[in-house]
Order: sequence, then C-alpha cells, then structure tokens
Amino acid sequence: MTMTKPARRPENANFSSGPCAKIPGWTPIRLQDALTGRSHRSAEGKARLKLAIDLTREILGVPADYRIGIVPASDTGAVEMALWSLLGQRGVDMLAWESFGEGWISDVVKQLKLADVRKLTAPYGELPDLSKVDFARDVVFTWNGTTSGVRVANADWIAADRQGLTICDATSAAFAQNLDFAKLDVTTFSWQKVLGGEGAHGVIILSPRAVERLVTYTPAWPVPKIFRMTSGGKLIEGIFTGETINTPSMLCVEDYIVALHWARGIGGLKTLQARADANAAVVERWIAASPFADNLAKVAETRSNTSVCFTLKGDETVPKKMVKLLEAEGVAHDIGGYRDAPPGLRIWCGATVETSDLEALMPWLTWAYAQATAKA
Repeated sequence: MTMTKPARRPENANFSSGPCAKIPGWTPIRLQDALTGRSHRSAEGKARLKLAIDLTREILGVPADYRIGIVPASDTGAVEMALWSLLGQRGVDMLAWESFGEGWISDVVKQLKLADVRKLTAPYGELPDLSKVDFARDVVFTWNGTTSGVRVANADWIAADRQGLTICDATSAAFAQNLDFAKLDVTTFSWQKVLGGEGAHGVIILSPRAVERLVTYTPAWPVPKIFRMTSGGKLIEGIFTGETINTPSMLCVEDYIVALHWARGIGGLKTLQARADANAAVVERWIAASPFADNLAKVAETRSNTSVCFTLKGDETVPKKMVKLLEAEGVAHDIGGYRDAPPGLRIWCGATVETSDLEALMPWLTWAYAQATAKA
C-alpha cells in the first residue's frame, strides 16, 4: 500500500525517552542566571542546590520529614546508592518486568552477592504477581518500566505496616504519576525524564525509616565514597541541604530549577500528570485504531502514561525501517524500542511534550508503516 506523506509536522520532533524533550519554549537564554564558574560549595551555590531541593519537595508533595538529596550519576547512581547503603540487613524481594529491574537484580546478586534474594519477575508487557511480595523483607522495584511501558497502578499492594524497606526506582514516573510516599522508603529519579532537564544528576528521597536504617546498620561490604550517606554513625545532613557528594553541574542544576518553576507556573503536579495523560491518550487511540499495532503493555490499568511502547505486525525490520524513515523526515527522533525489549517503537509522552505534536505525529506513523511494509 502507498500513502501520501502527511502535510502537518510536529513542531518539536523530540520524543526520546531520555533525555526527554525540553520544557515548551526552552532556549539557552533561560539559563543565563546559572552559577557557572562558581563553586557549588559557595553560599550562592548551596543556595541554588537547596532551592532545587525545596521546589522538588513542593511540586512532588514530598512529606516534610523526608530527606531529598541531589546525587551523581543520574537515577542509576541514586538507585545504586540505596542498594549499596541499605541492603543486607534482611532478605530482599527483587521485582522486575523490564531491563532496568533486571539490572538491579543482577547488581544485588552478582555485585553485592546477597544470599537471601527472591526474584519476582514477569515478561515484557506484564507485571509479576504483587500479592506474593513479602513485606517482612526489603523490596526493590521500578514504579514505571521505561522500556516496557508497564507501571504499577498504585501503591495499594504495599503493606503500610511493613517491616522491610521499599526502594523504588521512579525515574519515569516522578512528576507524571501518583507516588504514594507513605508507602515508599527510598524513591529515586533523574530530572532528565518528565521535566526534560539536562542529564547526569539523580535525586534520592529518604523516609524516616530509611534514615533509621542508614544510621543503625553497617553493610558487610565497603561502601564507595560516592555512595556514602553517613559518617561516624550519623546521617550526613549536608547532602540533603545542598552540599552534594561530588561536584554537580550548576548549569544542569539551573536547568532543573527552570523546569520546576515552569511546572509550578502551569499548575504543579496535577497539571503535569494531566499533560502526560492527554499525551498517552493520543498514542493509545492511534494504537486502538491501527490493526497493525499492539500495545506492549497488556493491561490497560497498568499502561504507562510516559513511555508508551508498542509492537507492530511484520518482522523485526519493520520498526527499524520506520525509525529511519521518520528520522529522515525530521518528524520523530529516538523512538526505537529499547534494545532488550521486543521489537517495536517507544514514544515518550511526558509533560514536556505538547499534545499537538503527538497528534501531528500519528499520521506519520501510519505512513511510515505503509512504507516499511510495502512490497518492493
């Protein structure tokens, strides 16, 4: 089948799942107040870092008695910091239904070499049986599977009277989905996802229970300096007030602050979530109307509103051809499925993406599929 190219094009063709599209109207001029060339340990530097922490608390609704720290190495660094610093006191249930969850399992088993590890896994497109999780143990899970498009629907499955800690990788859920902090002891994310900030930095949020574990438990292994949150049996409070463990980019910090101010200006968390929901709905409608496309996430209630993943009828070359065609036309960049996921496409629908751009993209997907499957 042949089709005419659609006339309308997205104004912003960036649909990558990380780093993600910048906030609407972003230009480098927005960063003119960045504290470049200054020490992050100066009074002004610490004040900017503290502002980023305070705005994070405000927009996400983080409880006042939870600590928030800016840490190195993106969400990966934040998760590893939690794993290396907190695990080992009791057995741990590791949940995985996509590549990043599998990565945390690998690190806990092969690097930390914990003996008492239970793996609760599911294939791409599904969730493991959450009723089997034992909350007498520590629990590590990913809220939203960026590479599968599958998320937990809510935190109702997490025991309020749990004995262990819950460690949640929330990188593609923060600012787009409802994180129930009462059920989360460690929450991590990177601001290059839903708020479109520049990469390399992570955020770790600790509940009072997590802090208690940190100051009363010493792991059996050496903890690298870059992961240490305690000294002499006490919490290093400076990490959570703007004194970072290593040198941050003040340009990236300023970019995050700009994005947080934008989020506050448009109505905060509810508006961010509504934007992501509206964006995902555009792609969901296209999938439903396209007999050659199937949502990778099998259950509607657990489908992501940020990383929407879908497969296509035909062999594995079809999505690859589509990616090349759309890139060449300049209408969609970086939408190929993750390398470990089933062959398909992944379209980021976070809050910084304009719904109108996704609406413009959908006919191009139909056109690209027709081109990719046309008989020579």
